[in-house]
Amino acid sequence: MTKLTLTNYVRGNTTLLENEFIDEYMLKANGEYVKVYLLLLRYMGEPSVELTISGLADLLECTEKDVARALNYWKKQGLVDYEAGMQEIQDIRREPETAGIVSDRKNAAGKAEEEMPPSRKNRREFKEIVHVTEQYLGKTLTKTESEAIVYFYDELGMSADLIEYLIEYCVENGHKSIHYIKKVALSWADQKVGTTEEAKAVSGQYSKNSYAVLNAYGIKGRAPAAAELVFIRRWNEEYGFSSDLIVEACDRTMKTIHQPSFEYTESILKNWADKGVKTPADVKALDLLYLQEKGAKKAAAVGAARTARNKFNNFEGRKYQDMDELTRRLIETQ
Repeated sequence: MTKLTLTNYVRGNTTLLENEFIDEYMLKANGEYVKVYLLLLRYMGEPSVELTISGLADLLECTEKDVARALNYWKKQGLVDYEAGMQEIQDIRREPETAGIVSDRKNAAGKAEEEMPPSRKNRREFKEIVHVTEQYLGKTLTKTESEAIVYFYDELGMSADLIEYLIEYCVENGHKSIHYIKKVALSWADQKVGTTEEAKAVSGQYSKNSYAVLNAYGIKGRAPAAAELVFIRRWNEEYGFSSDLIVEACDRTMKTIHQPSFEYTESILKNWADKGVKTPADVKALDLLYLQEKGAKKAAAVGAARTARNKFNNFEGRKYQDMDELTRRLIETQ
């Protein structure tokens, strides 16, 4: 008889059924096929158990051919893999609905495996990633969260270790939102981060810069919010400023408006970037130029004001040397 050796993916007395199975597979499958799948899933928690097709048929009170058809169906879907003996295959081939599947089973299985995304090819590893993520977040993943983990694994090509560190890093910094976690993942992908060591180096630098900014603002006891990190990353990556220059801009923000404002600091740094500032010496030179221009404008304004005042005095005044003569003239005019 054909033996199915199952591997334990889940610890404890609980049988876990993925939402993906319910959403994408169960609704399309024959009800008897679903029973076979659930029974197999049940015994994944007992690695010592060895089942046969006949044993499954007895438990489900159906025929061995019914079980074989179900196994072939799930194998075609990429959810179950097993090796069958020749006798069973010959029996199955007599069934019209499965004749094509069995005759080309090796080619079809090989092709299907090549086309499978990593999350389905490496189901055991992916299940472990999901389990670890749920432990960190303290809850069962929603569909959106599950899809995000699939995206990290399949599309971004992140390893299981890197995804685990990603979740750990975000949660330790007070962020359990999958949207925040995805932003960090995309940032790492843009920077070609492929290992946990590289991720630690990047996240360590960001943490240093982020907390330097918060300290300059006088903010204590919390990590930067996602929107704040967008500013900090732009200052570091797009503008290319060092931590010292960023902190200087934050200090100027506090001296000018007396409250933290990423927008105001952004205006300072954007101005510096547009004027080619790269070092603290460049900032001093820019400040000196600003003072010179300000002084020149002030001098020009003072000169203009004097000119305006002098216009009212641009006439020759009458001079009277003899007061008696002045008195005589006043009397004559009366």
